[in-house]
Amino acid sequence: MAIDLRGKTALVTGASSGIGAAFARQLAAAGADLVIAARREAELEALAATLRASHGVTVEVIAIDLGQPGAGAALFARTEGAGRPIDVVINNAGFGEHRHFVDQDWARVAQQLQLNVVTLTELTHQFARAMAGRGRGHILNVASIGAYTPSPTYATYSAGKAYVRDFTEAVAYELAPRGVRLCSLCPGLTITEFHQVAGQTLPGWMRRFAAMSADRCAGIGLRALFGWRRNVVTGVSNKLGMWTLRFVPRRMMVWIAARSMGQPRLPAKT
Repeated sequence: MAIDLRGKTALVTGASSGIGAAFARQLAAAGADLVIAARREAELEALAATLRASHGVTVEVIAIDLGQPGAGAALFARTEGAGRPIDVVINNAGFGEHRHFVDQDWARVAQQLQLNVVTLTELTHQFARAMAGRGRGHILNVASIGAYTPSPTYATYSAGKAYVRDFTEAVAYELAPRGVRLCSLCPGLTITEFHQVAGQTLPGWMRRFAAMSADRCAGIGLRALFGWRRNVVTGVSNKLGMWTLRFVPRRMMVWIAARSMGQPRLPAKT
């Protein structure tokens, strides 16, 4: 990534694996000091040690569950609130559940909405206000190509990502005159822990030929963010697919999404 971030500090949420860890590696390679946040402290510490050794940057680890109410404010308090300005925020933390909506446990749904929507919005609000006061800053919010279509078996996940995309583009317009850049990143199928956590089994051919690496996905996001894009879809095939949806009837769009997702996990019999 041909971006010089020496002297800057970047915050990456959901940095313990997958796209979040890829973001951290690429930001460190560009010279940024880092704050990496996620629930799994051991994984964060291992990543931090590697980044310090490889790039000579400072890396602070914050073990925090951003799926809990108030976690966004707590993370802000431990960074900007503690006198450490953040120049780049990567709101990457999130998860999905591959089940029919009524078969999901409500506590899990609420946690997903808190993490994917509420905490992301709170972090954007807190850090964007601080950035606007300084007249500079960058925020990347990770959405999904699910933002472009209602997705049976991922109903709340895709709806939440549609919110992230629309919200980010609107705030990007508002803050551009104040020197703050926002961008939403909409990945397609990416090789991470996402599907394992969601309980979705992908065919081997799909992982081999249709999936993008986390490093490539993160690189696309960072180039778009620093290239003043407001929204970017990863990969040519995903871009073409999302463009084609403009001409598909809404009812058929939902049917296509349902067929693409496959059969969900069934609830345990009682």
